[in-house]
Amino acid sequence: MLKSLMSWLGGTRQSVPADDTPPNMKYLLVGLGNIGPEYADTRHNIGFMVLDHLAKQHGASFDTGRHSFVTEFKTKGRHFTLVKPTTFMNLSGKAVAHWLSVLKIPAEQMLVITDDLALPYGKLRMRAKGSAGGHNGLKHIEQTLGTNEYPRLRFGVDAQFSKGRQVDYVLSPFSEDEKIDLSTHIEKAGEMCISFGAIGLERTMNFFNK
Repeated sequence: MLKSLMSWLGGTRQSVPADDTPPNMKYLLVGLGNIGPEYADTRHNIGFMVLDHLAKQHGASFDTGRHSFVTEFKTKGRHFTLVKPTTFMNLSGKAVAHWLSVLKIPAEQMLVITDDLALPYGKLRMRAKGSAGGHNGLKHIEQTLGTNEYPRLRFGVDAQFSKGRQVDYVLSPFSEDEKIDLSTHIEKAGEMCISFGAIGLERTMNFFNK
């Protein structure tokens, strides 16, 4: 069944304007990270990396928008807006609140992609809601929206650091061993993002949350 799902998710994709799609077919993908070359390809920037993969796959390019880099594409009748906040991690909620308002969609049609220390490296988990778990980006989104009830895709980065070195760990690049299959994990995360819009949260969790 998973094979047939992924076959269905494939096919022709193209960049399109946002205003030709019904509101219930619009989705916001928010990848968390920090701007600047010193943060590129670090564990904390996995949300950016997943959206960069999706944009490249669908022939889209990021432009500068309010509080973010933003792009969009349409596939399978759904319109996806991709947002990479430029506010730095601790103020991610600014970009989220702005684009939810601009797109006029509810929070349940938004998926936030974030790194997660509580999951083994490469493990992917989609959830309908949850606590911030000490993650500053999720914490600010929750504070800004006034709720933790919004979907998120958690990308496991493990917790291989000594006491007091958490910040150094998440702001460091993936190890050489991790890089071997990093692109495979990113590709799967991208598939989950498209599935979220195409067949919904519950069915996507049933397919992918193994």
